[in-house]
Amino acid sequence: MIRLRINGLDACVEEGSTLLEAARFLGLPIPTLCHMDGLSPYGACRLCLVEIGTGAQARLVSSCTYPAEEGLTVRTASSRVLRARRMILELLLASCPQSKTIQDLASAHGIRQQRFRQEHEDCILCGRCVRMCQEQMMAKAIGFRGRGGDRSIGTPFDVTSEVCRQCGGCLYVCPACQLRCTSAQPEEAICGGCANLTPPCIEKDRFDDLMCSLTPCVACEIARES
Repeated sequence: MIRLRINGLDACVEEGSTLLEAARFLGLPIPTLCHMDGLSPYGACRLCLVEIGTGAQARLVSSCTYPAEEGLTVRTASSRVLRARRMILELLLASCPQSKTIQDLASAHGIRQQRFRQEHEDCILCGRCVRMCQEQMMAKAIGFRGRGGDRSIGTPFDVTSEVCRQCGGCLYVCPACQLRCTSAQPEEAICGGCANLTPPCIEKDRFDDLMCSLTPCVACEIARES
């Protein structure tokens, strides 16, 4: 067993566990995007950043890929961690403002607008679809191509894959494919519809800056019916 300290709590986890698994074992929430249960850790989005170490030696690492170490001190929601997460979410929101998944994560972190030019990309290179195709569907029909700004996901040489069964698993796990209405104006990039509704199941006054994340979004359902 590995003994470590997370947010002031002593924890024992099995050897080989990641910091994300250790935090979730204690019931401490850490947001994730590229990570998905059942798929191998990838560490692409960096949204699951946590702070390890103390003093001048403290640094940020991705909790989904960093292994739990004996005697390690971990902070999952320090001011440094929260600043980094918000910046990452603003950049993701600028790249893919139409994503329901990214909008919900941004709203949950108190982001009501993003400061960067919207790109409306159709892929954020989280790698979920590639790992789903390879690890769950055992097909390897798609993969990463190119480098840097030319990096993309698709079939080799853009030729239709003979091993693709058109199962739709890649679409199911893709956060960019889960669309929501959005605006062309950066200050209105987040729908925020559910923020204007009173959650029926909880007393909002008892919580500070509570942000509703209804599934499905009731505001969207009302707009669709009207």
